[in-house]
Amino acid sequence: MSLADENCVSLTTYRRSGEAVASPVWVAGLDDGRLGFYTTKGTGKTKRLQHTSRVTLQPCSRSGKLKKGTAPTAGTATMIHSGPAYDEVVKRVKAKYGLEAKFFRLIGSRAMSRKGFIYADTVVLITPEA
Repeated sequence: MSLADENCVSLTTYRRSGEAVASPVWVAGLDDGRLGFYTTKGTGKTKRLQHTSRVTLQPCSRSGKLKKGTAPTAGTATMIHSGPAYDEVVKRVKAKYGLEAKFFRLIGSRAMSRKGFIYADTVVLITPEA
């Protein structure tokens, strides 16, 4: 099973100090082999990605517990805010996660707007290393 087929993956990003921080995320695969997910600009993930594009991915549960028998995959992340790749990731995440994606978009939009953020305004594209 590829990372694109997983329900959740643990995305590990790195603080300036080098400390690893893991977060479970939904991902969708793109035709060119990259993976993508959407998030909100200003979250911890996006702040850490401003300092380094180095990430690791590993299959996990929704709570972030790593799947036994799996290994991390290193990759490079890029954040985008518009364009064809942004639209493609949003479309594929919605298709893969269906009603769940709609539910979380509704809840997330309300919660983030209270904090002054725009929910799902950022797509993170990850190119896994071979």
